[in-house]
Amino acid sequence: MTEKTLAQRLGYSADARLLIMNCDDLGSSHSANIAMLESMEKGIASSATLMVPCPWAKEAVEMFKDKDVGVHLTLTCEFRTYRWRSMIGAASLHDDDGYMPRTIQEVWAKADLGDVDRELRAQIDRALAWGVDVTHIDSHMGTMYRDPRFLDIYLQLGVDYRLPVRMRSPKREGDLPFPARPVARARGLIFPDDFDFAWPNSTFDLLYNRIPAMAPGVMEMLVHPVGDTDELRAYDLDEARIRIDEYAAVMSPAVAGLLNANGVKLISYRPLRDLYRRSMA
Repeated sequence: MTEKTLAQRLGYSADARLLIMNCDDLGSSHSANIAMLESMEKGIASSATLMVPCPWAKEAVEMFKDKDVGVHLTLTCEFRTYRWRSMIGAASLHDDDGYMPRTIQEVWAKADLGDVDRELRAQIDRALAWGVDVTHIDSHMGTMYRDPRFLDIYLQLGVDYRLPVRMRSPKREGDLPFPARPVARARGLIFPDDFDFAWPNSTFDLLYNRIPAMAPGVMEMLVHPVGDTDELRAYDLDEARIRIDEYAAVMSPAVAGLLNANGVKLISYRPLRDLYRRSMA
């Protein structure tokens, strides 16, 4: 007997085209929280992931009480003047200024793996303590995907907390020096069939190119919607325009019409989490 596809295991037909449109960086700013809430309530966003160490995370928790929210595991702080620290205060997780490093390369070079594990568990535990019904985990700036040491920690978190995980797309597996998706599958983890994002290119272009050609199954795309505010332009000195444009894309009636015209159904990570937990019962 042919093994059921992920879509079929979720209760859909084999030819169903399912899209998770995830808002990364929830909690990174008040402007991000406002834009992401509107993107989920009035746009095509269906999911979000919370940056627990950020100053506006608690506000996001209060605003998103009835929304599907995962944890955006955070070990970096990329902005030049807007910075945050780790939750456990470990020296190996901070740069010379006392903040999380700006690049993933700095993290990989300096971070103690035990500190990484403790920090990320602290982030998930804090979200749970705040009352977030965590739907999944993913990784800010992809820190956990591209180094086998960090991938091992990441996948174990998925197993231990019984959560689905974001994985790089099959077409980008060849960029890695190790097989990530087969390793995750061998551990029994559940993750979307495909994954894509536009950054730093146009999300409008990505959607208009990918949606008509989207294969059956579960696809995740990510966006970072933020309104064009003084706050955004004060902290993102390099890439504010990308966030503004992504906000416009997920709020566009034309993009919503594109999904409908191509029979694409929006879902969140919650059905994947519930399937994973049922399979472990």
